[in-house]
Amino acid sequence: EDILARNPDGVVLSNGPGDPAATGEYAVPEIKKLLDSGKPLMGICLGHQMLAIALGARTLKMEQGHHGANHPVKDLTTGKVEIVSMNHEFSVDGASLPEAVVETHVSLFDGTNCGIALKDRPVFSVQHHPEASSGPTDSLYLFKRFVDSMRA
Repeated sequence: EDILARNPDGVVLSNGPGDPAATGEYAVPEIKKLLDSGKPLMGICLGHQMLAIALGARTLKMEQGHHGANHPVKDLTTGKVEIVSMNHEFSVDGASLPEAVVETHVSLFDGTNCGIALKDRPVFSVQHHPEASSGPTDSLYLFKRFVDSMRA
């Protein structure tokens, strides 16, 4: 309610440490309210995982996490490969994505989910850290996409 009372143009669900299921116990109900508001949303890393849970998907503990600044990720919407930074121990189970959600990015190391978007609303998220600019600018288009969705 505090966030929506400020009437933001959009909301970023930021990265942060933790188990998405445990953090999601208090955050997912709030994310669902943000989803219901119709505001554009962008999730990064833990924000990506919690958004996926709020949309009905599951997360999984990885045997080995993704850590470092040299991870190849494929954008399935464009076919472009980006070199990104990652730092996580959990991933979104791509097989659990509901019908309204499309997988947008995958890891070329192990095929795990690295991005989602809603088909009918300006809501998307990525597992990697576009703010880290490891490509050095491979993922900056994500911020442009978010700003464009807020302007629309």
